[in-house]
Amino acid sequence: MRAGRDPETNAYRLIHGEADGWDDLYVDRIGGFLLMQSPRPLTGPQINAAKEWKNKLNLNGVYYKQLNRLVQASTKKSASPRLVMGLEAPETFEVRESGVTFRLSLNEGYSTGLFLDMRENRQRILSNQIEPGFPLFKTAPANATVLNCFAYTCAFSVCAARAGAATTSLDLSRKYLDWGQDNMRLNGIDPGHHDFIYGDALDWMKRLAKRGDTHDLVILDPPTFSRSKKTGVFQAKRDYPALAKAAAALIRVGGTLLACCNAAGYPGKKFKEDVRRGIRSAGRKIVKSFAAPQPPDFPVTAREPAHLKVSWLQLD
Repeated sequence: MRAGRDPETNAYRLIHGEADGWDDLYVDRIGGFLLMQSPRPLTGPQINAAKEWKNKLNLNGVYYKQLNRLVQASTKKSASPRLVMGLEAPETFEVRESGVTFRLSLNEGYSTGLFLDMRENRQRILSNQIEPGFPLFKTAPANATVLNCFAYTCAFSVCAARAGAATTSLDLSRKYLDWGQDNMRLNGIDPGHHDFIYGDALDWMKRLAKRGDTHDLVILDPPTFSRSKKTGVFQAKRDYPALAKAAAALIRVGGTLLACCNAAGYPGKKFKEDVRRGIRSAGRKIVKSFAAPQPPDFPVTAREPAHLKVSWLQLD
């Protein structure tokens, strides 16, 4: 069982399936709670292990969620985890990651409000360093602007704002944008100094381009699947080239695109090709790139290859 290496972080993966010797079992420590996920009911040995982890980490409670790959077919209630031992979590609670505070909930269905496998990419924004020799912002972050598309609960925006940048968070859900504003307040950031746009991401990106908006960083972290009244059904593995093209038009010369995708059945090679094809079709060139691996608490094996695809791309 791995532990959090950073004392300022209490949200991370403890067990990642086969790589940690637990086939089809995924266990996250999120603040004072343990979240266990598996496509099958928990076994006796898994429950016994949960008791040990709970006691060792001095946690309040343990939750279990049955994994359902057909996310669209799930209801909020069926997708939310259930308490299996210990104390029930409050409606919302706080976790710490790299010194940043985020509000989470175990009653929101598909996700708790923070994708743990993106932690190191959030850290790259906080530190203004993508990798050695590849700074994120060419000038001081205080002079930078960031457009966070598909912002969800605005975790990337919070980190960019903490670094000093002005942010615009764009999402199809008012509820998640409100959640994002709460996350900013938790970190001493006035959301009134940042922009929040409710609406279809692709439609708004085109509108912003017509307006002549450009940014030092544009973040694309779309859901695998979504539906909006404006542009209809979005499927990441089908529509990413159009998304990358729209994003490239909004990036200043020397600015950066952060392109991410977690879609199952979307090979990393195809994702890389699609992103580059979209950038080329916008008439832009890539001058520097970095493919970020999954963090060490999400280890990769032959049977469980990397699910997360992340490209940092600086454009001319």
